[in-house]
Amino acid sequence: MSHFLSLAAGTLPEFLPDQVAHAAGQAGFSHVGFTIEPEHWNPAQAKATKTAIADHDLAVLDVEVIWIPEGGKLSDAHRLIIDAGAELGASNVLVVSAEPDPDRTAAALHQLCEWAAPANMRVSLEFLMITAVQSLDSALDIVKRCDHSAAAILIDSLHFQRAGHAPAELKSVDSNLLSYSQICDGNLHCADDFNAYLEDAIDLRSAPGEGDLPLDDMLKALPAAIPLSLEVRSKAYRDRYSDATERATSVRRQTLSHFETIGISIR
Repeated sequence: MSHFLSLAAGTLPEFLPDQVAHAAGQAGFSHVGFTIEPEHWNPAQAKATKTAIADHDLAVLDVEVIWIPEGGKLSDAHRLIIDAGAELGASNVLVVSAEPDPDRTAAALHQLCEWAAPANMRVSLEFLMITAVQSLDSALDIVKRCDHSAAAILIDSLHFQRAGHAPAELKSVDSNLLSYSQICDGNLHCADDFNAYLEDAIDLRSAPGEGDLPLDDMLKALPAAIPLSLEVRSKAYRDRYSDATERATSVRRQTLSHFETIGISIR
């Protein structure tokens, strides 16, 4: 089993995209992802980020995050994230939804796909307990309603566990709907309330092999060559490594060490 390994923007949440790209390259990643904040994305930041990508010969796996708002109405800010992804050569854009009506979410997702498709970007809908789309089944239903070839599902190992899913369920998902996956380790259980889920997602993740999630079984159930985005949103890692490259290097080293023990190789 061989995968591309990408540094997710969430591992370095306090750094600008060009800084994330430099850290990814210096740490040995082949791929990288970026958080695009419309209010801060400008020609100077775009140029610096593209220069860093080229300097380290990186591929851009994804940009994030588009929040479909309640009501499902999209704005220029949503389009800007897709346009930034296209400019950077991203393969995917990550989407979550605050809209509880599946038809309105599907309609918004379809519009995002229409914007993204000319740049050959997939639009990956993520399910998690702090949004309106909280399960794999709900995400699959919305993608079916969306009815667009650019639409995909994003599996995040932590959120997959919090939704109560078992790794074996991944075997039944059409591999064409899985463009990439976010991975991390973490605590096996979490309190069932919004604040606990939020803290769990942004502060309590760990690198593969450092926690109790059934991550190994999830990895084995995913498509054999699916790209993996290493999202270690971790207060412990942020406190331990204030330097972006040192943090990226540490999470990559731990991940590769664990992958070696379970027979997963990285291209």
